[in-house]
Amino acid sequence: MPLTRSLDDASVVITGASSGIGAATAYALARRGADVVLAARSEDALRRVADRCRELGGRALVVPTDVTDPEAVVRLAARAAAEFGRIDAWVNNAAVGTVGLFDEIPVTEFRRVVEVNLLGTVYGTRAALPWLEAAGGGVLVNNASVLAEVAMPYQSAYNATKHAIRGLADTVRQELRVTGRGHISLCTVLPASIDTPFFRHAANHTGRELTPPPPVYPPEMVAETIVRLLRRPRREAYAGGAARLMGLQWRLAPALAERVLGWYTARTQFGPGVRLDATGNVFRADAAGERTDGWQGRRAQLIRLTAAFGLAAAGTAVGTVAAMSRRSRTDR
Repeated sequence: MPLTRSLDDASVVITGASSGIGAATAYALARRGADVVLAARSEDALRRVADRCRELGGRALVVPTDVTDPEAVVRLAARAAAEFGRIDAWVNNAAVGTVGLFDEIPVTEFRRVVEVNLLGTVYGTRAALPWLEAAGGGVLVNNASVLAEVAMPYQSAYNATKHAIRGLADTVRQELRVTGRGHISLCTVLPASIDTPFFRHAANHTGRELTPPPPVYPPEMVAETIVRLLRRPRREAYAGGAARLMGLQWRLAPALAERVLGWYTARTQFGPGVRLDATGNVFRADAAGERTDGWQGRRAQLIRLTAAFGLAAAGTAVGTVAAMSRRSRTDR
């Protein structure tokens, strides 16, 4: 079920709203006249996002929130409802990452990624549901990443949390239906690689510069996908053609896709530079914030790597067809 009111009369809570996809989503909603409630750890960055939202025509409320604190998330929901009278939609978007080999990532960082990405989504969902029910219905969107369906090396903690978020959404969606609360829609977004500060902010134990594996899409594309889900909810929506292609290949020939995607991403998520800051923003907020992009202008490199992705995807598709053909002959 879509929103019970038009976007220009809706109140939407967004976690992880200080930069990247969260900020881009806030801007997309503000352009449509929505009231946005911005939550993240950095108050300074949130205030800059709020100023821009107001310039675009929307009202904005800043509520600094650490999503790993369940009581703080409950207070976030209460502040939003008190300010705008209700909550019509909620976007769980906050996420951090730690990059490195599984057995080299500190346990404390792995735990923190689980706390922010997975438990932050759990707390947000629990806080949102009563208010969406009180509003007569609404939409809850979880930003899960295509890594909720596929996997890539050096991202074990992030992969694990995104797979878990997808499973959580599927279960809660079932429970909403069987308990007569089908007027609340729960949607999962599966973006491909997005040009945000995420890779610059991630904890990094590789000693190498991190870059998003191409093809890389702008965060505004994910924001528009979220806006469409608010208007016409679906259980899942890919953001970026590469995400849909990877998901299809993973379902049709999982062993082959796992090998090819592992080979490809291991060679494309590292840039030529050296990274010395290992901890990133896993435990501390980035006060700069509010940037939606993170690629920093390296478009020529992006074009070359996107071409490489095309070749890798074509090879995987050929291998998938061959595998299906062999399976068909075996089944005869």
